[in-house]
Amino acid sequence: MTNEEYRVMQQEDWEWARNLIQYQIDDKRPGVQHLTNRAIINIKQMLESSVELYGDEVAFYTKFKKGPYETRTYKEVLGDVNSLGTSLISRGMKGKRIAVIGETTYMWGIAYLATVCGTGIVVPLDKELPYDELKYLINEAECSAVVFDKKREDAFVKMMEEGETGLELLISQDRREAADGMLSQWELIEEGRSLVDGGDRSFIDAEINSREMSIIIFTSGTTGMAKGIMLSHRNIVADLMVSPTLVDFKPSDIFFSVLPIHHTFECTCNFIMPLYKGGSIAHCEGLKHIVKNIQEIHPTFLLAVPAIFEALHKAIWRGIRKKGKEGTVKKVLKISNFAKKFGIDLTNVFFKEIKETLGGKMRMMICGGAAINPDILEDLQGFGIMALQGYGLSEAAPMGALNPENKPKSSSCGIAFPGFDAMIAEPGADGIGEICLKGDNIMLGYYKNPEATAEVIRDGWFYTGDLGYIDEEGYIFITGRKKNVIITKNGKNVFPEEIEYQLSLFEEIAESMVFEDDAAGKDDTVIIAGIYPDWALIRERLGEKSEDDEAVVKYLWTLVDQVNNANPGYKMIRKINLRHTEFEKNTSKKIRRFVKENKMSN
Repeated sequence: MTNEEYRVMQQEDWEWARNLIQYQIDDKRPGVQHLTNRAIINIKQMLESSVELYGDEVAFYTKFKKGPYETRTYKEVLGDVNSLGTSLISRGMKGKRIAVIGETTYMWGIAYLATVCGTGIVVPLDKELPYDELKYLINEAECSAVVFDKKREDAFVKMMEEGETGLELLISQDRREAADGMLSQWELIEEGRSLVDGGDRSFIDAEINSREMSIIIFTSGTTGMAKGIMLSHRNIVADLMVSPTLVDFKPSDIFFSVLPIHHTFECTCNFIMPLYKGGSIAHCEGLKHIVKNIQEIHPTFLLAVPAIFEALHKAIWRGIRKKGKEGTVKKVLKISNFAKKFGIDLTNVFFKEIKETLGGKMRMMICGGAAINPDILEDLQGFGIMALQGYGLSEAAPMGALNPENKPKSSSCGIAFPGFDAMIAEPGADGIGEICLKGDNIMLGYYKNPEATAEVIRDGWFYTGDLGYIDEEGYIFITGRKKNVIITKNGKNVFPEEIEYQLSLFEEIAESMVFEDDAAGKDDTVIIAGIYPDWALIRERLGEKSEDDEAVVKYLWTLVDQVNNANPGYKMIRKINLRHTEFEKNTSKKIRRFVKENKMSN
């Protein structure tokens, strides 16, 4: 690309970004209320402009070793990114694919930014993948280098020794010095700093084509077939600009980072978004350290999956019951919620102790990744913490919808963002059909798979594979996955996710999977519920009888019958498969629906 061509492309990018901001201003829906977002054209320009605005403010709270949190300012972050990027280019990585894998850490983030902001194409990899699959993806993505943490060292040293990949560089995030055929990311940063000080601007002046593939995300599907999702800078910055219209992201916010960072939800929303809005990111040391880290860092913002919300919610109510205050708290919740209707907030008076369990400053919690019991969100809202549900897919980089904070519907996953759109394809009489999304956040396509791309992107619309409906106010409600739906012999649709949600409301049921009995006769539809109970609770309920599977199944039927009685006959569960072990899941902790083992008792 010539200098003139690049100049013209940037002019077009700025016009596009300003138009997207104007969409927000023109959108008169009551949920679209925060209109202070600045135009950005790519991740590199976003980071540089954030440094101009927030340079000496804290960007990261992180731990490089045991002890207190250390801080990194916006200026320090950009310095590390520029240094590592310069070093990578000096070692021949310009335009190449670089994989990043490991725990959610500062060094992971620097490696990601140093790759995508001027070096090459970044390939975030799932740290839970087995060796053979990692090796396959390294080859599939044609990676020339990989940046990894200590736990992954042996795997990539072995991979390099086998010589069956295109890997040229192994880079350790943890080692302070190069050794055993591995470079040190720390040393590369210092090496790059010297190059920059000496006048090397190969990375700093790198040209970014915001519309080209810059990121390859490999999904972990419930069918076991990973697809490579091609994302551009534009896909990401489009999401960054539109989502803060529904929720207020403040420069004073501290985002508590607890999810695996290779997931697009965590990467875009809890890593790149705070950097755009001037917030700080605090890394959790691991799931077992959540409570301790929350008390250390006092975060204001938490983005998490339902399992974390459910665990926190249970812990809060367990503490309330332990003190014998369940009835009192429920009464006070009603009083507090009534007062809110008149603009009176009593939560700091009534629920200060509960808020302290979340660090005392938590103001916003957003749930994504799967459906959540709306009662959990409403309880948290009642305690004075805005808890919202959103909807996304990696193919949307990942934002599909979000509840506006000033007008949430807890049973919905939210509304489409300004400048984006959503529709229901081929709705039935009940309004349910396939949810489709449109916007500049939608992926370029599936990597090396034009056939799969053509199946899901049609006339600019991304067909999500999720089924649901949109109400008269534009709120999206998800009922299930298209590929999971059970069509009964009389033509009725049964959404397994709906029944599984109903089962999940019983505390004795830890996990469930609803499916059709393939062995049933042609004239009948038999719906089975595989159930993995909370065995500790079952032992409490049944005592010695919990050792007898027949007694356990008999008890579970008392719960399942309640679900059956609440549903029409065609949704009736007719068989229970009792499980003594959890269902097999993918690395996103979602149950694999089409694995034979998951359809059996054990």
